[in-house]
Amino acid sequence: MKDKVCSKSKKVMNTAKPMYEWNTLPWHQLDKQVFKLQKRIYQASERGEVKVVRRLQKLLISSWSAKAVAVRKVTQDNQGKKTAGVDGIKALTPYKRMKLVKNLQIEDKSKPTRRIWIPKPGKTEKADTTPCRRKAQDKGFSRMYAHQARPLEIPSIYERAKQALVKMALEPEWEAKFESNSYGFRPGRSCHDAIGAIHKSLAQKAKYILDADISKCFDKIDHQKLLEKINTSPTITRQIKAWFKSGVIDKGTLFPTKEGTPQGGVVSTLLANIALHGMEDLIRKSFPDRNGYKNGKYWSIPTPNLIRYAEDFVVLHKDIEVVRQCKSLIETWLKDIGLELKPEKTRISHSLEEYEGNTGFDFLGFHIQHYRAGKYKSGRSSQRKPLGHKLLIKPSKQSIKKHLTKIEDVIDKHRASKTEKVIGLLNPIIRGWCNYFRGVISSETFKLLDHLTYLKLRRWANKRHPNKGKKWVKSKYWKSIENRNWVFSETYKNEVTYTLINHSDTKIIRHVKVKGKKSPYDGDFVYWSQRLGTYPETSTRVRTLLKKEKGICTICKLSFTSQDILEVDHIKPRSQGGNDT
Repeated sequence: MKDKVCSKSKKVMNTAKPMYEWNTLPWHQLDKQVFKLQKRIYQASERGEVKVVRRLQKLLISSWSAKAVAVRKVTQDNQGKKTAGVDGIKALTPYKRMKLVKNLQIEDKSKPTRRIWIPKPGKTEKADTTPCRRKAQDKGFSRMYAHQARPLEIPSIYERAKQALVKMALEPEWEAKFESNSYGFRPGRSCHDAIGAIHKSLAQKAKYILDADISKCFDKIDHQKLLEKINTSPTITRQIKAWFKSGVIDKGTLFPTKEGTPQGGVVSTLLANIALHGMEDLIRKSFPDRNGYKNGKYWSIPTPNLIRYAEDFVVLHKDIEVVRQCKSLIETWLKDIGLELKPEKTRISHSLEEYEGNTGFDFLGFHIQHYRAGKYKSGRSSQRKPLGHKLLIKPSKQSIKKHLTKIEDVIDKHRASKTEKVIGLLNPIIRGWCNYFRGVISSETFKLLDHLTYLKLRRWANKRHPNKGKKWVKSKYWKSIENRNWVFSETYKNEVTYTLINHSDTKIIRHVKVKGKKSPYDGDFVYWSQRLGTYPETSTRVRTLLKKEKGICTICKLSFTSQDILEVDHIKPRSQGGNDT
């Protein structure tokens, strides 16, 4: 009789209405619970308490709050939320999201990923003869791009949710271990922090540079070596191994995956960072700081600086022999995990003098080089030699060319479109590019780009009105607004409604590099909320609001983090006469 009562009560519990619907979930409470666990994992990892880390990770992956947050990230927050996996599912209703949260669990199974090909212009790699690479040509890529296609492996939504859950458990542990000069795909760190680290290393002295790129980093990592390096709990290990061995479906054909991490998955960037962890420590141990006195003079040979952003890295040192030894050491170390340097993208140069035909180097879209500066030696004018040098970091020629090509493509494709549409398409391109390069010496580049953009627009305007004079064309498209002349704009009823922003309108604001090994999981909300308002790619409006609201959301009262998606909501909608005030 007891058993019957128990079974009936279970049925009642299963058929009862859930406490919350998806749209009414208390997300601020769930986020707080997840972050508290992640913070404890980070602190335990810093102390080296492995058993505590494993226990907290087990608690996190079984937590309902963490599962709900993981599902929200892959179905609502992620930019690729509408990309389908092998099951064809690319959008979930609120009811299905709640069902996914209930069924989500870490296991030793995984569905295969779906491979898609995206064009990768500007590369000089030779054509690959593998079956998957040949599929790119069958999918309709032009001959120009067939050998330059990049494969992306897209997991199903269920697998992405599992990956997000595993990443939430593993990332705090490894954030406490990662090296201070690793900046790629890590929370709270960006390209500009890597450039800041290079500026700090080269500010006082010109050095030799090893500029290198790891070939097919995501595709060639040894599975067994990576699993040994992760060294996590058996449950998470079996799940990661299942992802590695799940295979990939390309045009209906299943291909086995014997190496590499699934590029396109939620957890792939974290796994790649774990695989490359230890490179900086290797250089530091192989070349420790050395100093002393000889013949009454002090001498010092510092440790080479290694700065890495994902698979791209640079090694900086004043001695060319040390740089060469670093290269051979790194090549040997990479072979152990199945990787190698890309020969065409690996070179040694000097930041001031010409070496092997190279001066300075390009990194993450910036050109970094020393230039002669300062006073001259006394003597005859023919014998004068410059003294000193200064470091200048500017947008690289390749970045400028790529940006101009993008602007030109928009203008050429919209020869017959309305002026307001052209302005609406160009403004985000100009604003985004300028925000990225606003932290370096870009003023002259911005002025040059304004002039070149004007020339392209003038040509576009003259072609639209071949029977009109230049003065008429100028008066139609270029206006004087307040203290600005020659503003490309659109007027409606004699009022200017749309204006094209200039590159030179962007003010140069120096970026402050992240402190040492700081991580968002350390709980220093004051530091991270202040940094969020200084990121170069954050818009001026969002930056102003963050400063005004002291980095705290006005609705849930939680501090914003670098991983949050920031949205600006108007108290009164613009359709009802509201504005930014």
